[in-house]
Amino acid sequence: MLQHIACEPPGVYEDVLRERGARITRVELDEGEALPGRDFDAIVAMGGPMSVNDEHEHPWLADEKRLIAEAARAGVPYWGACLGVQLLASALGARVYAGPEPEVGLSPVTLTDEGRSDPVTSSLPAEVITLQWHGDTFDLPDGATLLASSPVFPNQAFRFLDAYGVQFHLEVSPSMAEEWAQVPEYGEYADRVLGPGSLPGLIDQVGDRAGEMRDHGRRMFEAWLDTTVGVRA
Repeated sequence: MLQHIACEPPGVYEDVLRERGARITRVELDEGEALPGRDFDAIVAMGGPMSVNDEHEHPWLADEKRLIAEAARAGVPYWGACLGVQLLASALGARVYAGPEPEVGLSPVTLTDEGRSDPVTSSLPAEVITLQWHGDTFDLPDGATLLASSPVFPNQAFRFLDAYGVQFHLEVSPSMAEEWAQVPEYGEYADRVLGPGSLPGLIDQVGDRAGEMRDHGRRMFEAWLDTTVGVRA
């Protein structure tokens, strides 16, 4: 489990793993912890305030992307959320870059035709409300299948072999969102998009829809485990 800031754990995804008795090794890369060797069954990579392009500030990003590329191309199951999907895209040779403006708040994501037939993302409704909190976006890597999209950020989820990535958040509890609001980069995104002083209202919105979003996240992550890893309840 690759983590890039303490306040972005896997949330409901970790709940599912623990319920299924998975053995979890957590690596806090931003704290200088070493990447694992090759003795793992799957990778779960979460979000963070840095860009995948910030290798000059965070040299460990280069090694992380190398590990992700080797694993994904070898068919090792991978799950990435937010920064985690951008890391997957970059590791597979696609461009990651600043979007037209940061995307912050609750917004709908629509499954593509491929997403509606995919064994993992078909567990979601054709349109699902998600929490977005990011500034970067990415091009689709060669050989990848686009699974979900939105008007401003068309690449919202994709699959490459058994590697899946989602730009959006469905794993978040209200308390996690409150912690994110304290991260300067995240607060700046929210102020720029939603206006100064908007964070309390956003946290309230997350609280109103968190149960629904986490239910969707649980079903999708369970489908990924069933399809790729075989860690069943």
